[in-house]
Formats: sequence, C-alpha cells, structure tokens
Amino acid sequence: MRLVCGLRFRHLRPAFLAIFAVFLLWKWEKGSLYTPGILRPEPLVLNRNISMEEDLPIIDPLVQSVTEVGKEATSAPPPLTIVHNSEDVINNAGTTPRQKKECDYRNGKWFPNNHRPLYSGPRCKRWLSESWNCRLTQRTDFAYEKFRWHPEGCGMPAFQTAQFLRRMQDKTIAYVGDSLGRQMFQSMMCMLAASGKHDSDVEDVGSKYEMAQTHRAKRPTRPVGSAYRFRSTNTTVLYYWSSTLCDLEPLRRSNPSAGYAMHLDRPPSFLKKNLHRLHVLVLNTGHHWNRGKLKANKWEMYASGAPNNNREIASMWKAKNFTIHGVMKWLDAQLPRYPRLKVFYRSLSPRHFFNGEWNTGGTCDNKDPLAKGTRVFQNHSEDADGEGAVKGTRIKLLDITALSRLRDEGHISKYSIRATPGVQDCLHWCLPGVPDTWNEILAAQL
Repeated sequence: MRLVCGLRFRHLRPAFLAIFAVFLLWKWEKGSLYTPGILRPEPLVLNRNISMEEDLPIIDPLVQSVTEVGKEATSAPPPLTIVHNSEDVINNAGTTPRQKKECDYRNGKWFPNNHRPLYSGPRCKRWLSESWNCRLTQRTDFAYEKFRWHPEGCGMPAFQTAQFLRRMQDKTIAYVGDSLGRQMFQSMMCMLAASGKHDSDVEDVGSKYEMAQTHRAKRPTRPVGSAYRFRSTNTTVLYYWSSTLCDLEPLRRSNPSAGYAMHLDRPPSFLKKNLHRLHVLVLNTGHHWNRGKLKANKWEMYASGAPNNNREIASMWKAKNFTIHGVMKWLDAQLPRYPRLKVFYRSLSPRHFFNGEWNTGGTCDNKDPLAKGTRVFQNHSEDADGEGAVKGTRIKLLDITALSRLRDEGHISKYSIRATPGVQDCLHWCLPGVPDTWNEILAAQL
C-alpha cells in the first residue's frame, strides 16, 4: 500500500509543481512580488513642488540633470512622467537636440517664372546706377529677367516687401564690399522701394554714418557709401565701399593723393566704428585683388603697421586669403558681444569674359539664358577661399558662385546708355537680374 501511495505521489508531484509555477507567474505579473523602493522605484515627475534632491540621493548625473530641469518646470500643466528613453531625457536636460538639416541654397535649379522681375528698372532710377539699369540701354532682349532659383530639397519663400520690412523693423542691413556688393545693395533698395509704395517713406541717413551721397556714382567718393532708412519700420539699408575689406589709411594725411596704406591685418575702420549698430552684415571682396587695381588706386600693402615684407603673403591670392581669414576671425570674436548680429560672407561673383580679358577684347554676347545648364549639385563651394575663411566660425557663407556661373547672359555686356562701342562689361550684372536672387537667398536665411 505504501509502495502504491509513493508511486502515486511521485506521479502527482510534477503536477503540483506546475500549478505552483503558474501561481508564481500570475503573482509576478500582478506586481505584488516587487519589493517597494528597490525593484520598483517611484517614477520621476518633473513638476513636483518639492526638491527631488530631498527625496532620494542623486548619484546618476543623467538623473541629476533631469532633477535640475524639474526645478524650472513647476508651472507646467499636468504631471509628466519621464519616459525611459535616454535621447528624450538628454533633450529635456538642455543638451542640444538633433536639429533639422539647414537648406543648402547653393544647390538647385533655375526655372522660368512669369512673375519676374521683382521690380521695374526704369521705375528704380532713384536707386539704380544708369549703367546697370539695362532697360535704359539699347539692349532689347530681357529674357534674363524671367528666372527664379529653386533650392534643391527645400523651398525658398517668395520675397514680399512689406513682410520683409516688418521682419527688419528697427534693424540695419549693411553691405560692405566692392562694386558687386554695391549692386546687391542697389538690388535690395529696388526690391524694397521701386514699387513706389515706400518711395516717400525713405530718407537719406548717410550723414549719420559720415557718408557722402554716392548711390549713383560708379566709383564712390570719400567718405564711401550710402544709407537709407524706411521711416515706417525704422529699417536702414546701407552700403560701404571696401573693395578689399582692408583698412585704408592715407600715407600722408596732409596729402591723401600720395597713396594709401592697405592694411592686410586690419578690418575696415567703418566696421570697428559701427558694428554695434548693425543687425545684418553682408561682406564680399575678390575682383580688386590684382596689381593693376592696386597701382591705379595707389594702394600699398601693409602688415603690422609697416610695408609688407612677408613673402608668405606677398602674392595677390595669398594676401587676399590672409585678409579674408583675418576679417572673419575678427568678426567671429566680436559676435558674442552682439548676439543679434548675423554676418554673411558672399562668395565670389563669377566673370564671363570669353575670347580675351576685359582689356583684350573679351566678350559676353550670349543672349540665350542658361545655355550651359540649369542645375547645380555639389558638396563644396566654387569659392574655396571664402568657404575656408568662414569654416569653424559663426559666419555663414552666402554661396552664389555656381548658380551665378550659369547666367552669363545676364551681364551688362556691350550695352551702354550712349551706345558707344568699347570694352564689354562681363563682370557686373544687369538690374533687375541675378543679384536679386542673391538677396532672396539672404532674406530666406534671416
């Protein structure tokens, strides 16, 4: 009998063990087997009214950072339990989140657009130099006015004058550079005022920056530049002529015609004097860096306050590169003092002289828009010097080189006011024209 009972128990024991295991599993899922405070700690809540540091010792630095955020979140709506996701916690702790990739405006395509141009050249005589106002010349083809740039993979908002002025309320936009920078300035003035709606709203404030009235002179006189303010929004748009971005100082103050010291290691004095008044700064240089220009202007390269004897920066392109890097480095060091200032370095505007140079019969007679292509797709700038100068700084590269290279039909070319034969201008652009796109890209980034 005992043998039989023993055999039965041995047969039933696995069944009892199975039932007990099921019971334990049920209790585990119900949660009653957790030891309070050890296996199931209370979840962190951001908007507690008492300090988390008084509740439990904080050892993990990640939890510490969440606690610090909790102190600042006491006014948050309902209690928010921390999700156990390290990325979410890091973002809440104040570390920079993953940002959406910025639009790369240099890549894209030119498309025909019947809403172009953005303004009328003949109606912009107040702001636009005659020689750049191609509707006033004997030119008869204006297809170059009818194209808009579309960035690759992102949209560029249509430029709206009233909206832009509201965004720039109580702000100053400054263009500092050579005659191509001046074209960009005149383009912006026409985009803002040529409709006539804001024409009476504009006042000349050049005297506040010690500037002479030079907006129509082809080579501005000293002091160099123009400045205008839109009264309704207190928006100022100015241009300062600094073709090399070097500080120029008369070799003899009593006789400026004797020549100028061109300080390679000093930014223009205008910037030092007025940087605190600016909110948007667009700089450019490039085409004046040649021996002919320096000789014609009686400029002598200086470094460290004396004539340059450093062979490392004796050549034109090395001197230019040295200057651009120096100016960008100086501006980058100033930006923490002026957190609302946005600085752009505009890349080189391409020349289109074919079959010679400007003084050896070079021409740009093409009238066929986009004859060499419509699209740009590259991962670097064609202006390597400009791209290298802004690298590692908070200054943005306004990269217009490649997209402008496709527009050789948009230059002044052989056309002039008096229809006199002579040197073709394959450097400057007809306005309205390509520089309007540069300003659209600028506006999209502000």
